[in-house]
Amino acid sequence: MTAFKPGASPPPVRIPIRFITHLLECYRLMIKKGSSRLIIHPFLANHFQPTYNVAMQTQPQPSKFETIASWIVPLAAIIAVAAWFIIAPEGALGKLDAIGYAVCHRIDERSFQIDDRQLPLCARCTGEFYAAGIALLFQAVVSGRRSQLPSKGVLAILVAFFLAFGIDGTNSYIYLLKQTSGGLEQIPNLYVPNNILRLFTGSGMGIALASVLFPVVNQTLWRTADNRPALGFKQLGILSAIIVIINLLILTDSPIVLYPIAYISALGTLSLLVTVFGILWIIIMKQDNTFDHPRQLWLAFASGLTLALLLVLGIDLLRLQFTGTWNGFPGMTG
Repeated sequence: MTAFKPGASPPPVRIPIRFITHLLECYRLMIKKGSSRLIIHPFLANHFQPTYNVAMQTQPQPSKFETIASWIVPLAAIIAVAAWFIIAPEGALGKLDAIGYAVCHRIDERSFQIDDRQLPLCARCTGEFYAAGIALLFQAVVSGRRSQLPSKGVLAILVAFFLAFGIDGTNSYIYLLKQTSGGLEQIPNLYVPNNILRLFTGSGMGIALASVLFPVVNQTLWRTADNRPALGFKQLGILSAIIVIINLLILTDSPIVLYPIAYISALGTLSLLVTVFGILWIIIMKQDNTFDHPRQLWLAFASGLTLALLLVLGIDLLRLQFTGTWNGFPGMTG
């Protein structure tokens, strides 16, 4: 841009011919209709309409209930987190135990150990929930806002993961009943269950859960979502390879691996609950498909966290009342 010099003639102002033509057309229409009001031609209306009107139309004012909730929900979340810290057993792993205690039997013999100290979840649940957490994070990075379920081919693989989980889980449960109650002897086991199979079938189930949940979340949240499948064969292959490598590291029983897995599996459990309850909150509040940026989700996240911790603490207290221990169910081993 050329600077304007004092004393020099100002640069000519160039007005587009189309602008003058449309302005004259507006004047002609006004004279023809005998009106003193200026009739805006569509070209001018489209180019000069204030943008704040669009913003006002797309950003509805929050209701009174939403305003109250924006104050109450964060307070409730703080109280729920504080209650979790108070009620859960001592230590960092003790806090994680309280999460696993709500969803897992926590039988010692069916869990991985760190120096004779069992992880917060059994081998199967460790695989399931750590893999689900990793899979959700993987899709958040790789898939973004893709909102469609995987293709039929990918879904077939996920169904196979689910069936493997169900078959191994049923076989393992029958074996447990035989060991603890002496019944069901007439039902043969397909094989002797072990923690290796529990870990791998559990992690397959975790991948399947996250692969279905992630696109459903995107379908619910975003005003403008990406209508492509969230997970393809390539992404599933990479994700599965990552999980297999982590599983092999877990089987080394190295504390360097098991300590992070203890945190990832417990937090993966909590993340699934928070996600489900957060989506439920959004649907109840009729806010689905109204979000443009992740920072707008803070209230739904706080609501999901509060409800998830209330559920965890409720189950914990009920189970603790009946069993009297934070460990596995008394009398159940094998």
